[in-house]
Amino acid sequence: MKKKIGILVGVLFVCVLVVSLLSGTIFGAAKPKTFKLGILLPYTGTFAAVAETQKQGILLAVDQKNAAGGLDMPWGKVKIEVDNQDDEANINTGVRRFRYLKDQGAHAVVGQTWAAISLAINELCIRDPYPYFPVNVAPLDSYRKGKMGACTYAAGYTPWTVGYMAGAAAINDLGKKRIFYLGRSDSWGWDIKAGLEAAAKKYGGQIIGQTEVAQGTSDFTTVLEQVRAAKPDVFISAQFGGDAIALLKQCYDMGLNKQMTIFNSFLTNVVAEGLPVEARENIYGMHFFYYDMTGFEDAETVKLATEYSKAFMDKWGTPPDAYATIAYIAVQQLFDAVERAGSFDQAAIKKAIDEKPEFMSVKGPARWREDHEPVYKYAGFLVRGKGPKEVKNKFDYFEVISVQGGEEVFPSLKDLGF
Repeated sequence: MKKKIGILVGVLFVCVLVVSLLSGTIFGAAKPKTFKLGILLPYTGTFAAVAETQKQGILLAVDQKNAAGGLDMPWGKVKIEVDNQDDEANINTGVRRFRYLKDQGAHAVVGQTWAAISLAINELCIRDPYPYFPVNVAPLDSYRKGKMGACTYAAGYTPWTVGYMAGAAAINDLGKKRIFYLGRSDSWGWDIKAGLEAAAKKYGGQIIGQTEVAQGTSDFTTVLEQVRAAKPDVFISAQFGGDAIALLKQCYDMGLNKQMTIFNSFLTNVVAEGLPVEARENIYGMHFFYYDMTGFEDAETVKLATEYSKAFMDKWGTPPDAYATIAYIAVQQLFDAVERAGSFDQAAIKKAIDEKPEFMSVKGPARWREDHEPVYKYAGFLVRGKGPKEVKNKFDYFEVISVQGGEEVFPSLKDLGF
């Protein structure tokens, strides 16, 4: 009898031990004390300067949420921890470190500046759905039906939209119909060209000349002589970052600014800072977000943009740039979806977004589309570079002239296969 009692006690002890282990793992994992956010950006390499601004946007969103106590989950407030990794602008490194972040328990990953890495990571997320929020401007093809991971949501938009907005703004707002286009010999340049052609066709513009150069081109002399000879109303370029700085400097040095309107399709504050004030004067372009919205018609958007810009300036000592804001919006939307889902599970996060796609951002109203791309009411702001007699301080780069946005400036879902 004593032997049977001993066996029974032993069995009960094992059962209690197993339940304790399960409660500390399976049940405990359902109510984690922290939300682990993986950040993966190219802090070394060609895109390092842009990556730093993206990191600033992400960390501001994290700090603001933690200052409010953390994520508001059914089991209480949950603080956010970050694991910051460098993808080195290298596909193999990016994929390896994405896998590392997942293996280390990251509940979601935000990042990428170079589209090639975000495409590679998204391929992994198609096969194994996971909360992944890329914060760059992704190629048009990545939004085609079946090409986006189930829980991959990209807070930027495609270069097609950049090109369409540039064309629509040049023709309708500036009255410039004869266009010369300088592209880039990759998906960025080709997608911008496709959007530009669509806008020109719709609004009666004419692309009278076009050519393209590789990323990293530094001498544009021959191209600019070709542009001068064509005598367009507007010269629209796809160059970005350092390439845009080199091009716009040379436009000024060669006097093209006096002969035609110079229009860089996707301007950033980083480009503005790289130009002499004289060369920046009367340069036009589309800006994802500009911190000074003085005079803009939507009071609520101005209020949100001003509060965000002040918080960013207080933390980092500089106004937020375009890619910082893409990253900030992405993280805010991730956190919002997690809270509404009441879970860190990717399927629950996806359901939360799909059931309530509308959201308010620091650049105005938006909604997630079926292709996991946000349609912004104010997708891009047409800005004009200020000259020496206009600037009030070192951050006074541009004046907001008008805005492009809504479903019109995005590729149709039908064309994307939906």
